[in-house]
Amino acid sequence: MPRSQLIAEHLPLLRRYARALTGSQPSGDAYVGAMLEALLQDPSLLDNTVAPRVGLFRLFTRIWNSVSLNGSDDGPSIQPSEQRLSNITPLARQAFLLLSLEGFSEEETASILETDVASVRDLTEAAGRELAAEIATDVLIIEDETFIAMDLESLVKNLGHHVIGVARTHGDAVALSKSKTPGLILADIQLADGSSGLDAVNELLKTFEVPVVFITAYPERFLTGERPEPAFLISKPFQPAMVSAVASQALFFQRNSRSRPSRATAS
Repeated sequence: MPRSQLIAEHLPLLRRYARALTGSQPSGDAYVGAMLEALLQDPSLLDNTVAPRVGLFRLFTRIWNSVSLNGSDDGPSIQPSEQRLSNITPLARQAFLLLSLEGFSEEETASILETDVASVRDLTEAAGRELAAEIATDVLIIEDETFIAMDLESLVKNLGHHVIGVARTHGDAVALSKSKTPGLILADIQLADGSSGLDAVNELLKTFEVPVVFITAYPERFLTGERPEPAFLISKPFQPAMVSAVASQALFFQRNSRSRPSRATAS
Protein backbone atom coordinates (compact mmCIF):
# COMPACT_ATOMS: atom_id res chain seq x y z
CA MET A 1 0.00 0.00 0.00
CA PRO A 2 1.41 3.45 -0.92
CA ARG A 3 2.62 5.60 1.97
CA SER A 4 0.03 8.31 1.23
CA GLN A 5 -2.78 5.75 1.42
CA LEU A 6 -1.48 4.40 4.73
CA ILE A 7 -1.40 7.90 6.20
CA ALA A 8 -4.89 8.69 4.90
CA GLU A 9 -6.24 5.48 6.44
CA HIS A 10 -5.06 6.42 9.95
CA LEU A 11 -5.54 10.18 9.75
CA PRO A 12 -9.11 10.26 11.19
CA LEU A 13 -7.96 8.34 14.27
CA LEU A 14 -4.97 10.61 14.67
CA ARG A 15 -7.23 13.69 14.48
CA ARG A 16 -9.47 12.17 17.17
CA TYR A 17 -6.45 11.59 19.40
CA ALA A 18 -5.12 15.08 18.73
CA ARG A 19 -8.45 16.63 19.70
CA ALA A 20 -8.56 14.69 22.98
CA LEU A 21 -4.95 15.59 23.69
CA THR A 22 -5.23 19.32 23.03
CA GLY A 23 -8.83 19.93 24.04
CA SER A 24 -10.15 21.20 20.70
CA GLN A 25 -10.30 20.10 17.08
CA PRO A 26 -8.68 23.27 15.65
CA SER A 27 -5.72 22.96 17.99
CA GLY A 28 -5.40 19.24 17.38
CA ASP A 29 -5.55 19.75 13.62
CA ALA A 30 -2.78 22.37 13.86
CA TYR A 31 -0.46 19.71 15.30
CA VAL A 32 -1.56 17.12 12.74
CA GLY A 33 -0.90 19.69 9.99
CA ALA A 34 2.57 20.41 11.38
CA MET A 35 3.33 16.69 11.37
CA LEU A 36 2.18 16.30 7.76
CA GLU A 37 4.30 19.29 6.68
CA ALA A 38 7.34 17.79 8.39
CA LEU A 39 6.66 14.44 6.72
CA LEU A 40 6.39 16.07 3.28
CA GLN A 41 9.76 17.72 3.77
CA ASP A 42 11.40 14.55 5.07
CA PRO A 43 9.57 11.25 4.40
CA SER A 44 12.25 9.36 6.35
CA LEU A 45 10.75 10.76 9.57
CA LEU A 46 8.14 7.99 9.43
CA ASP A 47 9.69 4.86 10.94
CA ASN A 48 9.14 1.92 8.60
CA THR A 49 10.36 -0.65 11.15
CA VAL A 50 7.10 -0.45 13.15
CA ALA A 51 3.42 -0.78 12.22
CA PRO A 52 2.26 2.23 10.13
CA ARG A 53 -0.19 3.49 12.76
CA VAL A 54 2.42 3.21 15.52
CA GLY A 55 4.94 5.07 13.37
CA LEU A 56 2.45 7.82 12.57
CA PHE A 57 1.48 8.33 16.21
CA ARG A 58 5.16 8.30 17.22
CA LEU A 59 5.96 11.05 14.73
CA PHE A 60 2.93 13.06 15.90
CA THR A 61 4.12 12.66 19.49
CA ARG A 62 7.53 14.08 18.59
CA ILE A 63 5.85 17.11 17.02
CA TRP A 64 3.49 17.52 19.98
CA ASN A 65 6.34 17.39 22.48
CA SER A 66 8.67 19.70 20.56
CA VAL A 67 6.56 22.63 19.29
CA SER A 68 3.83 24.91 20.62
CA LEU A 69 1.04 25.78 18.20
CA ASN A 70 -2.15 27.77 18.43
CA GLY A 71 -5.14 26.39 16.59
CA SER A 72 -7.97 28.50 15.30
CA ASP A 73 -10.54 29.62 17.84
CA ASP A 74 -13.29 28.72 15.39
CA GLY A 75 -15.18 25.58 16.33
CA PRO A 76 -16.89 24.09 19.38
CA SER A 77 -15.89 25.27 22.82
CA ILE A 78 -13.99 22.96 25.15
CA GLN A 79 -16.14 20.26 26.72
CA PRO A 80 -16.06 19.38 30.46
CA SER A 81 -14.45 15.99 29.69
CA GLU A 82 -11.72 17.68 27.66
CA GLN A 83 -11.14 20.15 30.47
CA ARG A 84 -10.62 17.25 32.88
CA LEU A 85 -8.13 15.68 30.48
CA SER A 86 -6.22 18.95 30.24
CA ASN A 87 -5.69 18.80 33.99
CA ILE A 88 -3.65 15.61 33.68
CA THR A 89 0.11 16.08 33.29
CA PRO A 90 1.03 15.89 29.58
CA LEU A 91 2.94 12.61 29.41
CA ALA A 92 0.45 10.77 31.63
CA ARG A 93 -2.37 12.16 29.47
CA GLN A 94 -0.70 10.79 26.35
CA ALA A 95 -0.23 7.32 27.88
CA PHE A 96 -3.82 7.22 29.13
CA LEU A 97 -5.31 8.23 25.78
CA LEU A 98 -3.10 5.91 23.72
CA LEU A 99 -4.12 2.93 25.86
CA SER A 100 -7.72 3.79 26.63
CA LEU A 101 -8.99 5.83 23.71
CA GLU A 102 -6.87 4.50 20.85
CA GLY A 103 -6.55 0.92 22.04
CA PHE A 104 -2.79 0.55 21.65
CA SER A 105 -1.06 -2.16 23.69
CA GLU A 106 1.40 -1.25 26.44
CA GLU A 107 4.25 -2.22 24.11
CA GLU A 108 2.92 -0.06 21.28
CA THR A 109 2.35 2.85 23.64
CA ALA A 110 5.91 2.52 24.90
CA SER A 111 7.13 2.61 21.29
CA ILE A 112 5.06 5.71 20.50
CA LEU A 113 6.28 7.54 23.60
CA GLU A 114 9.82 6.20 23.08
CA THR A 115 10.04 4.78 26.57
CA ASP A 116 9.62 1.35 28.21
CA VAL A 117 6.58 -0.59 29.38
CA ALA A 118 7.35 -0.02 33.07
CA SER A 119 7.29 3.73 32.50
CA VAL A 120 4.00 3.44 30.58
CA ARG A 121 2.47 1.62 33.55
CA ASP A 122 3.71 4.31 35.94
CA LEU A 123 2.26 7.02 33.69
CA THR A 124 -1.05 5.17 33.42
CA GLU A 125 -1.34 4.85 37.19
CA ALA A 126 -0.52 8.55 37.53
CA ALA A 127 -3.23 9.42 35.01
CA GLY A 128 -5.71 7.24 36.89
CA ARG A 129 -4.96 9.02 40.16
CA GLU A 130 -5.23 12.45 38.56
CA LEU A 131 -8.49 11.53 36.81
CA ALA A 132 -9.91 10.05 40.01
CA ALA A 133 -9.40 13.41 41.69
CA GLU A 134 -11.85 14.77 39.11
CA ILE A 135 -14.29 11.84 38.94
CA ALA A 136 -13.93 10.00 42.29
CA THR A 137 -16.85 7.66 42.90
CA ASP A 138 -18.19 4.76 44.98
CA VAL A 139 -17.06 1.36 43.71
CA LEU A 140 -18.67 -2.07 44.15
CA ILE A 141 -16.26 -5.00 43.78
CA ILE A 142 -17.77 -8.39 42.87
CA GLU A 143 -14.96 -10.91 43.41
CA ASP A 144 -14.86 -14.22 45.30
CA GLU A 145 -11.07 -14.66 45.51
CA THR A 146 -9.95 -12.98 48.74
CA PHE A 147 -6.48 -11.85 47.72
CA ILE A 148 -7.61 -10.53 44.34
CA ALA A 149 -10.43 -8.65 46.04
CA MET A 150 -7.93 -7.14 48.47
CA ASP A 151 -5.66 -6.09 45.61
CA LEU A 152 -8.54 -4.47 43.74
CA GLU A 153 -9.77 -2.70 46.87
CA SER A 154 -6.30 -1.30 47.54
CA LEU A 155 -5.88 -0.22 43.92
CA VAL A 156 -9.27 1.52 43.82
CA LYS A 157 -8.61 3.34 47.09
CA ASN A 158 -5.17 4.45 45.89
CA LEU A 159 -6.87 6.00 42.85
CA GLY A 160 -9.01 8.07 45.20
CA HIS A 161 -12.27 6.13 44.96
CA HIS A 162 -14.37 4.74 47.83
CA VAL A 163 -15.22 1.03 48.04
CA ILE A 164 -18.77 0.44 49.26
CA GLY A 165 -18.13 -3.28 49.65
CA VAL A 166 -16.83 -6.57 48.25
CA ALA A 167 -19.44 -9.11 47.11
CA ARG A 168 -18.50 -12.80 46.84
CA THR A 169 -21.82 -13.94 45.35
CA HIS A 170 -24.69 -12.71 43.18
CA GLY A 171 -26.84 -12.24 46.30
CA ASP A 172 -24.15 -10.26 48.11
CA ALA A 173 -23.83 -7.89 45.14
CA VAL A 174 -27.56 -7.18 45.06
CA ALA A 175 -27.67 -6.64 48.84
CA LEU A 176 -24.70 -4.24 48.83
CA SER A 177 -26.09 -2.16 45.98
CA LYS A 178 -29.36 -1.69 47.92
CA SER A 179 -27.51 0.07 50.73
CA LYS A 180 -25.67 2.43 48.38
CA THR A 181 -25.73 2.76 44.60
CA PRO A 182 -22.20 2.43 43.17
CA GLY A 183 -20.74 4.72 40.52
CA LEU A 184 -18.54 1.92 39.11
CA ILE A 185 -18.61 -1.87 39.29
CA LEU A 186 -15.56 -4.16 39.04
CA ALA A 187 -16.86 -7.70 38.58
CA ASP A 188 -15.60 -11.24 38.21
CA ILE A 189 -17.82 -13.62 36.22
CA GLN A 190 -17.40 -16.96 38.08
CA LEU A 191 -18.33 -16.45 41.74
CA ALA A 192 -17.90 -18.46 44.95
CA ASP A 193 -21.26 -20.24 45.10
CA GLY A 194 -21.32 -21.00 41.38
CA SER A 195 -23.39 -17.91 40.64
CA SER A 196 -22.54 -15.50 37.85
CA GLY A 197 -21.14 -12.02 38.25
CA LEU A 198 -22.43 -11.28 34.76
CA ASP A 199 -25.97 -12.19 35.84
CA ALA A 200 -25.56 -10.08 38.98
CA VAL A 201 -24.47 -7.06 36.95
CA ASN A 202 -27.34 -7.45 34.49
CA GLU A 203 -29.79 -7.55 37.41
CA LEU A 204 -28.27 -4.46 39.01
CA LEU A 205 -28.37 -2.51 35.78
CA LYS A 206 -32.13 -2.95 35.59
CA THR A 207 -32.44 -0.42 38.43
CA PHE A 208 -29.54 1.99 37.87
CA GLU A 209 -26.99 2.95 35.21
CA VAL A 210 -23.28 2.56 35.93
CA PRO A 211 -20.10 1.68 34.01
CA VAL A 212 -18.83 -1.88 34.50
CA VAL A 213 -15.39 -3.46 34.22
CA PHE A 214 -15.28 -7.27 34.16
CA ILE A 215 -12.04 -8.79 35.47
CA THR A 216 -12.08 -12.52 34.83
CA ALA A 217 -10.15 -15.66 34.03
CA TYR A 218 -13.08 -16.70 31.82
CA PRO A 219 -13.31 -13.99 29.13
CA GLU A 220 -15.10 -16.40 26.78
CA ARG A 221 -18.12 -16.37 29.13
CA PHE A 222 -18.30 -12.62 28.81
CA LEU A 223 -18.08 -12.82 25.02
CA THR A 224 -20.80 -15.47 24.68
CA GLY A 225 -23.19 -14.43 27.46
CA GLU A 226 -25.79 -11.70 27.69
CA ARG A 227 -23.76 -8.68 28.66
CA PRO A 228 -24.28 -4.97 29.26
CA GLU A 229 -23.21 -2.55 26.56
CA PRO A 230 -20.86 -0.82 26.80
CA ALA A 231 -18.76 -2.85 29.23
CA PHE A 232 -15.03 -3.33 29.62
CA LEU A 233 -13.07 -6.59 29.93
CA ILE A 234 -9.73 -7.38 31.57
CA SER A 235 -8.38 -10.92 31.63
CA LYS A 236 -6.70 -12.43 34.69
CA PRO A 237 -3.90 -12.32 35.63
CA PHE A 238 -4.04 -8.53 35.31
CA GLN A 239 -1.58 -5.69 35.59
CA PRO A 240 -2.60 -3.02 38.15
CA ALA A 241 -1.84 -0.30 35.59
CA MET A 242 -4.32 -1.85 33.16
CA VAL A 243 -7.06 -1.92 35.80
CA SER A 244 -6.28 1.72 36.58
CA ALA A 245 -6.47 2.71 32.91
CA VAL A 246 -9.64 0.78 32.10
CA ALA A 247 -11.48 1.82 35.28
CA SER A 248 -10.65 5.45 34.56
CA GLN A 249 -11.70 4.97 30.94
CA ALA A 250 -15.01 3.43 31.99
CA LEU A 251 -15.76 6.42 34.22
CA PHE A 252 -14.39 9.04 31.88
CA PHE A 253 -15.73 7.99 28.51
CA GLN A 254 -18.73 5.78 29.35
CA ARG A 255 -20.68 7.23 32.25
CA ASN A 256 -23.90 5.64 31.03
CA SER A 257 -23.48 1.86 30.77
CA ARG A 258 -26.98 1.29 29.40
CA SER A 259 -27.31 4.27 27.09
CA ARG A 260 -27.40 2.07 23.97
CA PRO A 261 -29.67 -0.92 24.71
CA SER A 262 -30.15 -1.67 21.02
CA ARG A 263 -26.43 -2.42 20.63
CA ALA A 264 -26.50 -4.67 23.70
CA THR A 265 -29.40 -6.66 22.24
CA ALA A 266 -27.62 -7.01 18.90
CA SER A 267 -24.35 -8.26 20.42
